Amino acid sequence: MKKTYLLLLTLAHIACFAQTDAKLQAKLDQQAKEIEPKLIEWRRQFHQYPELSNQEFKTGKKIADYLKSLGMEVQYPVAKTGVVGILKGSKPGPVVALRADMDALPVNERNSLPFASKEKVIFNGTETGVMHACGHDGHMSILMGVAEILSKNKNELKGTVKFLFQPAEEGVSNGEDAGAFLMVKEGVLENPKVDVVFGLHIQSLLPTGQLAYRAEGLMAAVDAVNIKVTGVGAHGATPWDSVDPIVVSSQIIMGLQTIVSRQLDLPKAAAVITIGSLHGGIRRNIIPEEVNMEGTIRTFDLEMQKKVHEKIKLTATKIAEASGAKAEVTISDGYPLTYNDPKLTALMAPSLAKAAGAENVKVIQPVTMAEDFSVFQQKVPGLFYFLGAYPVDMKLTKRPVHHTADFMLDEKALVTGVKSLVTLTLDYMNMPKK
Repeated sequence: MKKTYLLLLTLAHIACFAQTDAKLQAKLDQQAKEIEPKLIEWRRQFHQYPELSNQEFKTGKKIADYLKSLGMEVQYPVAKTGVVGILKGSKPGPVVALRADMDALPVNERNSLPFASKEKVIFNGTETGVMHACGHDGHMSILMGVAEILSKNKNELKGTVKFLFQPAEEGVSNGEDAGAFLMVKEGVLENPKVDVVFGLHIQSLLPTGQLAYRAEGLMAAVDAVNIKVTGVGAHGATPWDSVDPIVVSSQIIMGLQTIVSRQLDLPKAAAVITIGSLHGGIRRNIIPEEVNMEGTIRTFDLEMQKKVHEKIKLTATKIAEASGAKAEVTISDGYPLTYNDPKLTALMAPSLAKAAGAENVKVIQPVTMAEDFSVFQQKVPGLFYFLGAYPVDMKLTKRPVHHTADFMLDEKALVTGVKSLVTLTLDYMNMPKK
């Protein structure tokens, strides 16, 4: 109760001193409304011509050309296909970074939109469609709109804005540095040094225009697990001659589920272990020698993350040994926990309320998806939040879940996204410095 009271006092104090001038705020909000046709046009073009991770060549060039037309200093390409725009205000102040991701997914679009993607590629040896099935087309459009508005008002900026258009958020399969990892390695948070980073993600199942956030862990850390089970092959008619790696693998999969349900302190934090790929054998009557499994691990606590890794290795190897087989476990680091700095989150919560209306801002529970925005947050304080875009006025036959062929977003949400990032930027720059 005491912590809640102190937080309310802090927010009230900030609200008094950290607000952008009301007249300027009204002007910026109006400009956000006026730019809506452009936002929709950009989003539809990106949607119709999507590109996979590290292949965002046309996308990157379009963004770079546009930022140059606004008079910005532009760095391109960065981290293979990314873009960085630097906008210097007329007055000294902090450096605020704003980030949008650019890549699409290997998904065959099922929507009947007039601007639906018809793009095709070969992905992992299979022909597939390409689709912005996670809202990145909207993210890019929103950040381009923010860039235009802040460029028009750079005389009001007390500091510098860095626009980070990041490729490969969905990751790459070759093990190389990509996305936010590569952008950080190439120095996008330096020269000038970034003080704070803001970003948003469209959420297709959250009502249009709502903003959702939480302090500390918002999205899970994600790691990849690979398990190779080696046994002894045999004829399917004489399984007693084998050490069947398929049976052993099924036992391992079931054993892994007891790690979460029976071995972790779940009131402390959630965790997920999922095996999503299982490959073994080529014929119904041949017991193979080897089975390969691939899975994902989601955690919200560093100690629990370490414990899950240890338990997976122990469970897999011992179950295999009990059957006379061998299990080799490899766990690769993925994205870290998306962690909203508590102090920064408290400072900026009134800005989110101002941008969307207090009734449209909510604090939510953590979600088990992951985001490489977290890589930037490991270097500088950051705030990441969700922008609701559930198309309530559309007659949908299926829920527009992310990463699916039916994904869809309500373009009316784009203006709210622009307003929120503009407001966060100006309010942060106007805060009294210690």
